[in-house]
Amino acid sequence: MWNNIGKSRKKRFVCFLIMAFTACVIFLVVFPPSHVQATGNQTNDDGFNLNITSNAGSTDLESTLQILIILTVLSLAPSALIMVTCFTRVVVVFHFLRTALGTQTTPPNQVLAGLSLFITLAVMAPVMNQVNDEAVQPFMSGQIEQEAAIERGVAPLRTFMMEQTRDKDLELFMKINHSEAESYEEIPMTVVIPAFIISELRTAFIIGFILYLPFIVMDMVVASTLMSMGMMMLPPTTISLPFKILLFVLADGWNLVVGSLVESFIK
Repeated sequence: MWNNIGKSRKKRFVCFLIMAFTACVIFLVVFPPSHVQATGNQTNDDGFNLNITSNAGSTDLESTLQILIILTVLSLAPSALIMVTCFTRVVVVFHFLRTALGTQTTPPNQVLAGLSLFITLAVMAPVMNQVNDEAVQPFMSGQIEQEAAIERGVAPLRTFMMEQTRDKDLELFMKINHSEAESYEEIPMTVVIPAFIISELRTAFIIGFILYLPFIVMDMVVASTLMSMGMMMLPPTTISLPFKILLFVLADGWNLVVGSLVESFIK
């Protein structure tokens, strides 16, 4: 009878048996029988007891919640890196540059993201050192409380963002949040961060437009030359691409672009 069953049915039957066995094992692990007792825990006939303990033997839920909060903060760390640092401007400019060159996926996204990350670390190094000296180290040594450490740590980042943010963008998000402030120090971070992001995007788009201009001129020259020679079926970008790469290399383009980006954050 087993041989008469099709191969597909055999596979489904075997998968069903494996899933059923796995479900039984998980059920026995999560809900052990009432007569099995764990060390330090007692069960009765009416149900079971589930205790959450830490390595130190604490039965408080606070340690578990702290671990959950730490994991959540770590998962949001990349987003925070993009929001409150110069990473956004750098990576957007690099993508504009690659599109203007017409190289499509060269350099690849991993290379652009890695280069943007290290440029961000170089630009943000003074700010990070200030956060470490004024907030992290005093908090680790027990000199200040957690709330004071957070305030001191946010202050350098706030100063950096405010220097790169336009007043017009701050006013926009102040109206959106229905908040008022008499000085820059009183503006909440919920206003500073989004205003900083759109200011960075605006600056990146301006730099991208400037990068586009020489390459557009070269495309127009190549297209006009091909049309005058009667070679209308040949795509101009195919001919202009090596010339654009040659121009970028001869002008030491990477040095100019990266140097200009770093200098744009120095005021």
